[in-house]
Amino acid sequence: MLEFMPIILFAVICIVLMFGFPVALSLAGTALLFAGMGLGLEAIGIDANFDSGYLAALPNRLYGIMTNQTLLAVPLFVLMGVLLEKSKVAETLLDAMALLFGSMRGGLGISVTLVGMLMAASTGIVGATVVTMGLMSLPTMLKRGYSTSLATGTICATGTLGQIIPPSIALVLLGDVLSSAYQQAQLDMGIFSPKTVSVGDLFMGALVPGLLLVVMYMIYVALVAWLRPHMAPAADREELMAELGHTSGIGMLLLKGLVPPVVLIVAVLGSILSGFATPTEASAVGAFGALVLALAYRQLDWATLKDVLRSTTHVTTMVFLILIGAALFSLVFRAYGGEHMVTELFEAMPGGVVGATIIVMLVIFLLGFILDFIEITFVVVPIVGPILLAMGLDPIWLGIMIAINLQTSFLTPPFGFALFYLRGVAPPSVSTSAIYRGVIPFILMQLGMLLMLSFFPQLATWLPSQF
Repeated sequence: MLEFMPIILFAVICIVLMFGFPVALSLAGTALLFAGMGLGLEAIGIDANFDSGYLAALPNRLYGIMTNQTLLAVPLFVLMGVLLEKSKVAETLLDAMALLFGSMRGGLGISVTLVGMLMAASTGIVGATVVTMGLMSLPTMLKRGYSTSLATGTICATGTLGQIIPPSIALVLLGDVLSSAYQQAQLDMGIFSPKTVSVGDLFMGALVPGLLLVVMYMIYVALVAWLRPHMAPAADREELMAELGHTSGIGMLLLKGLVPPVVLIVAVLGSILSGFATPTEASAVGAFGALVLALAYRQLDWATLKDVLRSTTHVTTMVFLILIGAALFSLVFRAYGGEHMVTELFEAMPGGVVGATIIVMLVIFLLGFILDFIEITFVVVPIVGPILLAMGLDPIWLGIMIAINLQTSFLTPPFGFALFYLRGVAPPSVSTSAIYRGVIPFILMQLGMLLMLSFFPQLATWLPSQF
């Protein structure tokens, strides 16, 4: 029984989280409980296979978290996203795109996809993108005769692009964890001058798969509109302009809504990809640019600023508390020999590295139903990452596979987070079954992207290698 303590620890964590307890406290509390059990059993002479020396590393782990320069990008990117959301940049952009494409069949769906992509790149938070797009675009799409399933599926799918389109907070956190895992894997293999993988590498690796997904979404909407015109009818431009309440031309709307966020995103991403700035420095540029945009749009008063800072502080403290709890969990898991158990399990698995990767992806996919990407990144990836990377996997490819895998999990019925977010803001006339039906084609497209990455890893690794 005692030799299975790592598995019991992991199972108890999942059960506690399913009861809805706060994630950070669940991780830390359960880990401390099991650490106390191990120390207690050792004290009465029972060999619990618990190495208490791991607990001595906790102060250094906490100090490392608090002084980690890469993680400084998290509050700045969150601040940038919340400011853009509050400044109504997305609302103006969606109106402009709707007027530009709305007069063609499927045009509103294509507009939602493009705006969702830019929202994902600017906020990087799945919940914020889905809720914002649901409130702004769903009523218009339904009023214009769009199929409920097509409208809701498009909004949910574009909302999850926040997982993969850089500069994504998920990629920032994943990049930091994978960097440590990659260095640990190389040290385990006897390489004492290890190479590093940066958040910028992960951003570059995510660019091609992310844009390919956007193109696939737009092609699907266009095909549905062509084959079944009643599901995505064209809108009359004059009626649409009157409904949206805009008297200025499309050109002025595009100039006002499209140019500022695109310039900001290009400035942030361009500075990272060119090597001119680190992700942390670029996040500061993004936050400052979003502040300037909010002021320029005259959407920033004292009450809004307090709301923005409160939201940013809430998300940031949540991330760092979860990271502290995950660090304690990781140490207790290793103290019970969990790392060696997982290594032996992977080595004994049929199919070698391919079999091990498939199992890990399946576990992460299932965990995505009950855990957010932050918990999975901090709890699961540090355990399996070093082992898979020591088996020869490319860290950038593995990071992009995990990100798209989680994106698919958040979209999959019945537990996908994106579905819950949209259900919360959709009108009562929209049935839950219609939302479930709508996301199925997009899930298949994302699974197709995972298969493409499996057979053609260069989709993720080519761009970083060029830089």
